[in-house]
Amino acid sequence: MILLDTCTLLWLVSDQTQLSGKARKMIKDNAAALFISSISAFEIAIKVRSGKLKLPLRSDKWYAEAIRCHQISEIPIDGDIALKSAELPQHHNDPCDRFIIATALNNDLTVLTPDKHIKKYKHLKVIW
Repeated sequence: MILLDTCTLLWLVSDQTQLSGKARKMIKDNAAALFISSISAFEIAIKVRSGKLKLPLRSDKWYAEAIRCHQISEIPIDGDIALKSAELPQHHNDPCDRFIIATALNNDLTVLTPDKHIKKYKHLKVIW
């Protein structure tokens, strides 16, 4: 079971050449077990609002269409995930990534990401 990092979702939808060969294989092999943290919706909307990301649709429409088309299940942030994200070692200061890490740990998921900071967390399975 795979948890997509936000950048992985963006590349899956818009530019699959950015995905590593391993990432493409994992997505194909786990097509029925792809997950995303709800924090990715927030992260995408913030990037669009700040001008760092351009999408062909409004953020909410793009996100809904992306997870629907790729049959990705969304995992909401609950109290356990929020608490775990705050308790993680300080390898990574990006709060969105900390929520993604905590989501993966709480749900025993492998994170698909090129982020080198995320790879520093012990007990976290990361593939790129």
